Amino acid sequence: MALRRAQHAALALAALALAGCAAGERGSGEGPFARYPAELSAWGLFAGELASHIPAAGVEPYDLNTALFSDYALKFRFVRLPERPGGDVEPALYREEGPFEFPVGTVISKTFAYPTDFRVPEEGLRPLETRLLVHEADGWVGLPYIWNAELTDAELEIVGGPLEVSWIDAGGARIEHTYRVPNANQCKTCHRTDGERVLPIGPQAAQLNREYTYSDPGGTTLRENQLERWRRTGFLEGAPPAAEAPRAPVWNVAPSGSVDERARTWLDINCAHCHNLTGSGRTSGLDLRKDHDNRTRLGVYKHPVAAGLGTGDRVYAVVPGKPDESILLYRLESTHPGIAMPEIGRGLVDVEAVELIRQWILEMEPPPEA
Repeated sequence: MALRRAQHAALALAALALAGCAAGERGSGEGPFARYPAELSAWGLFAGELASHIPAAGVEPYDLNTALFSDYALKFRFVRLPERPGGDVEPALYREEGPFEFPVGTVISKTFAYPTDFRVPEEGLRPLETRLLVHEADGWVGLPYIWNAELTDAELEIVGGPLEVSWIDAGGARIEHTYRVPNANQCKTCHRTDGERVLPIGPQAAQLNREYTYSDPGGTTLRENQLERWRRTGFLEGAPPAAEAPRAPVWNVAPSGSVDERARTWLDINCAHCHNLTGSGRTSGLDLRKDHDNRTRLGVYKHPVAAGLGTGDRVYAVVPGKPDESILLYRLESTHPGIAMPEIGRGLVDVEAVELIRQWILEMEPPPEA
């Protein structure tokens, strides 16, 4: 969702009362993290009042076609690339599949926020945390910053912690929820691939290939395709015109793709960072990336590697036509710590996405031999 100027103002004026912070001390400047700024403001990512999230010069906002579900939090994303000696940015290198190759010195920022009332999401936005991915010479480092009650800054909190939040949902019901900020080491769980490499997840061609409304300090807005803008401004090198690049569907917008395309895209962005051939969930044998058609790796009539609580006494990961016999759906419908998938970053059920995955399984043709 684009961060419009009305949202900027709401963020700047909102007040957030946080309770239930992590027990004991929160780490902010010890061990391998001691060299990083203790406060978000020190990174210079935003101009003016920090909570307004107006990007500073050289900082580019962006959005995704289909994003990771994080307990219904709204997310606001930005990227800053390092400068070359002459003052131009060092561009990211285009890749058709997977995340772009970002140069050392890149900072990717993502703020998680809730509105007071989802029926008017542009009002009363309350930022909870801002996560940074910083590209160092030896790889990417994840840094969680938690916002203070006054929304004047966010502090580096290496151990993360629980935050008590509430909002009114789209149906008018009040939701009370314990939102959990992951610790810095948990970043590797989702962002690790190839055994050890840590990479961004969202900034890739298919996800960035969409329109975005950009604003300048004077209030002028411009609607432009993100890939085209990145090409035009020198942020991205080697990219084809946007019309020739892949484009992911929006999982909850039916005209953007078929049920199969939208469900596979949702699984790709929510599950495949672990469940792929080299990710941290590779031992399950599941590969939930969108760009393959191996049904066994998708879980069709596939026995779980380890039986137990997470199966719900179901036999196969996916049973075509029978979502209520499919382990995959059982785990998406659960919030139990030993059952729910993904394991990190979710304490609520993504009700609308569960319905999409249910429909996907219902419409799935069984293999001829079944």
